[in-house]
Amino acid sequence: MAVSALLATFLCTIVLPLLLFLVTVKLWEVYVIRERDSACPSPLPPGTMGLPFIGETLQLILQRRKFLRMKRQKYGYIYRTHLFGNPTVRVTGANNVRHILLGEHRLVAVQWPASVRTILGSDTLSNVHGAQHKTKKKAIMQAFSREALEFYIPAMQHEVQAAVQEWLAKDSCVLVYPEMKRLMFRIAMQILLGFQLEQIKTDEQKLVEAFEEMIKNLFSLPIDMPFSGLYRGLKARNFIHAKIEENIKRKLRESNSDSKCRDALQQLIDSSKKSGQVLSMQVLKESATELLFGGHETTASTATSLIMFLGLNPEVLDKLRHELSDKERQGVDLRSLNLETLEQLKYTSCVIKETLRMNPPVPGGFRVALKTFELGGYQIPKGWNVIYSICDTHDVAEIFPNKEDFQPERFMMKNCGDSSRFQYIPFGGGSRMCVGKEFAKVLLKIFLVEVVTKCHWSLLNGPPTMKTGPTVYPVDNLPTKFNTYVQN
Repeated sequence: MAVSALLATFLCTIVLPLLLFLVTVKLWEVYVIRERDSACPSPLPPGTMGLPFIGETLQLILQRRKFLRMKRQKYGYIYRTHLFGNPTVRVTGANNVRHILLGEHRLVAVQWPASVRTILGSDTLSNVHGAQHKTKKKAIMQAFSREALEFYIPAMQHEVQAAVQEWLAKDSCVLVYPEMKRLMFRIAMQILLGFQLEQIKTDEQKLVEAFEEMIKNLFSLPIDMPFSGLYRGLKARNFIHAKIEENIKRKLRESNSDSKCRDALQQLIDSSKKSGQVLSMQVLKESATELLFGGHETTASTATSLIMFLGLNPEVLDKLRHELSDKERQGVDLRSLNLETLEQLKYTSCVIKETLRMNPPVPGGFRVALKTFELGGYQIPKGWNVIYSICDTHDVAEIFPNKEDFQPERFMMKNCGDSSRFQYIPFGGGSRMCVGKEFAKVLLKIFLVEVVTKCHWSLLNGPPTMKTGPTVYPVDNLPTKFNTYVQN
């Protein structure tokens, strides 16, 4: 009798709930798959949809690149999953990505997860469409023109020089990733948003902490409840918005319209006035927050990767120093940089390109299918999200032999030019290509010139484990010891 009671208890407390859970997962899978378009003969991509409603979001958040590589190895270049509340198809490989990037407004439209749209705002450049996107992009592109970039260089170089001197003055190690975020944050606040130096110094620490909290919760489940990721992200964003609003009000009072080269936010304000469509304070705050994210988070990630790869590949560092010393022997003054000088640094450019190949700061882009279409023999149903993968596409690109090796020289070769258009996409592609890519290239070159000519460094923990959240970063923050470099 006791055995029967124990058996019944076991069945009721363990076996039955487990069976119910498995049945629920299976029904969830069947329910989602029913959304396939019966008018299209092609099957859905292979894959799994995970847990009810949550899908596979938690696995992605916890495992990131490991999860993505496991999925690709199991299901191939096109597979289905369920992320951030939506059925999703993840796409890898140059030919597949080409269809997505060139299918903007015809097959797909940009649509980031609900948590991203809620925190950053629905009227930002990355979320608006059609004429509104063109108008806003045109205004912001003025802030990244050749004339504007030339104007920004002295301020960029001054900030980088000051940071490098601080690192050299420290007896202890430098945690590179947090330092890069602070450096790039100061530059973005000053150059992209027009904050005055006194404002940056006063609010920097609080703003950096708030921004980190916002970024950490940018990709989260769309649940706005106390202690949820979205709730914490919105709270941090509101603090950032309050500080940005103070700055915008100052700008509007001072009306700096006589200056030829203004920050990106001022360009937006002036453009809206000229068009007669004055932007609301909320739209300006959202646009400024997006500029701050795009202008410092990605460059901080790449600058950290540069320190890592150069620390692990001393022969590449030697070649970089050789290029820079050659320029100095030719009479080029590296203490006062300009665009012409930076454009002559061909190997330096290759080092940045190779870093972006191996560690693209943003792993991919989000779209939504405007209609059902076929890709690689599978159907992509209307309304499903589509993620094109940058990191995986680089991993499988046929034009890059010895993919695991850090070889900047590969970008000196002709086959890494136009033919690599969709095999190498660190800045995305199509009409949605990153508007600040030239800004990033200039800033990263300035950073390399300063750190390579002034510093020798060693990575205290060796090669770090890299994670993505939402940009690529080293788990250990890359502890590094910087010493003054003495040229032989």
